[in-house]
Amino acid sequence: MNVVTKDCTALNDSELVEMADISAINETGWEVGVLSKLKDEWVLVTSVFSENRLMGFAFASLERIGGTPALLIPAASFIRGADAEEVMNLLMSDLYRRVFLAFPDEDVLVCTKMTSYLNRQAYSGLQDVVPRHGYKPTGEQRAWGRRIAKRFSLDSRIDDKTFVVEGDSSPVTVFDYAPIDRPVSAETQAYRSVFEEVDTSRFDCVICFGWAMAEDLAEGALPGR
Repeated sequence: MNVVTKDCTALNDSELVEMADISAINETGWEVGVLSKLKDEWVLVTSVFSENRLMGFAFASLERIGGTPALLIPAASFIRGADAEEVMNLLMSDLYRRVFLAFPDEDVLVCTKMTSYLNRQAYSGLQDVVPRHGYKPTGEQRAWGRRIAKRFSLDSRIDDKTFVVEGDSSPVTVFDYAPIDRPVSAETQAYRSVFEEVDTSRFDCVICFGWAMAEDLAEGALPGR
């Protein structure tokens, strides 16, 4: 497999169609129009290929939120099957490499949206992940949830205690990953409770964030690196 990251402006229509095809298979409902909007609003797009077949993709941006370095992933989707974990790890590895180059010697906040506890595996290796099972977020963490929701244009619909964003009955872009035929860790299983209030029929999602520590980025210690 090979990984390609480029500016969103370099995406062409046929690539958007390939992404929409993965979305259709995964039943996330992201049509070309939704993906085209992502292309216009975000900076980077990372794609994983196997023999020229698209296996997974993510839109992303490296920026500072109130001075804090952040990796924002508004949308990601991967094939279902035995290769899903490898594809996801390859993609995240390339993003973490770019994070380290952009923000050397700094801890970086990794932010995305999720709809299932299974998506949580994308955050393996990150520290102080919020929300999490049995944990009451601090005032600062609740403020971070609001800031991130605002960056995703969802601030008017977030519950800053649960980090659940109420849907408006239209497809929402999220980090769409689900392992197939792979064991799910006990840590990931524990996250079921975080998503109990998510109404998928309404297209709810959960704002999730965690810290990629500077030493882990420098040492390539995060999963996939």
